[in-house]
Amino acid sequence: MQIFGVDIGGSGIKGAPVDLDRGDLAQERCKVLTPHPATPDGVADGVRQVVDHFGWTGPVGLTFPGVVTGGATIRTAANVDKSWIDTDARALFSDRLGGLPVTVVNDADAAGVAEMEFGAGRGRRGTVILLTFGTGIGSAVFVDGTLVPNTELGHLELNGHDAERRASSKAKEDHDLSWEQWAHRVQKYLAHVEMLFSPELFVIGGGVSRKAQKFLHLIENIQAEIVPAQLQNNAGIVGAAMRAAEHA
Repeated sequence: MQIFGVDIGGSGIKGAPVDLDRGDLAQERCKVLTPHPATPDGVADGVRQVVDHFGWTGPVGLTFPGVVTGGATIRTAANVDKSWIDTDARALFSDRLGGLPVTVVNDADAAGVAEMEFGAGRGRRGTVILLTFGTGIGSAVFVDGTLVPNTELGHLELNGHDAERRASSKAKEDHDLSWEQWAHRVQKYLAHVEMLFSPELFVIGGGVSRKAQKFLHLIENIQAEIVPAQLQNNAGIVGAAMRAAEHA
């Protein structure tokens, strides 16, 4: 069975048909740049461009980098335009895609669902926390395999700032940090999250998961096991398609 998944990020909008039996992309993904400012209309146009690239005419699952309630309404917009707040994203995207059935889910929650089913969290019980490091820091918390949605742990305070302003991949680039310097910030952040939640496992996702060998070994004094996401930066696409399949 194939369903289309789209992952909307602060820098790019990427999508592809997903083979839900394998938990992998059925075709090479298409990616376009996220417009700036990332307004609802601009992002919706980007999504349509990605979906039209494949000539897709079935259900579509989409991630959004913020809190999504009721599978439709956007409540936060830290890394996109503030005009997203209170937008009915499901109606917006369905209209822009010619009436296709649409499901919208928080981006990290989607990545977490995919990793728990097909990746690094498969078969794991207890508390598992997936953290996506990109333009911001997304989070997905699972207790015995059940998702606690919209946790947004990237906005915990770290040294007087939103944690994602200190420890995201974008922060590494903006401050020209070495891998060692950045890993030290990530370690401080993980220690704070661990103090609050005592997870058995941290799964590190986002684009930086492709470079796990550059920094994971530098993170010390964390009791939880720390592993890179197995689906890497495709996890959001796969998770979005999984959610869409549930509603198809």
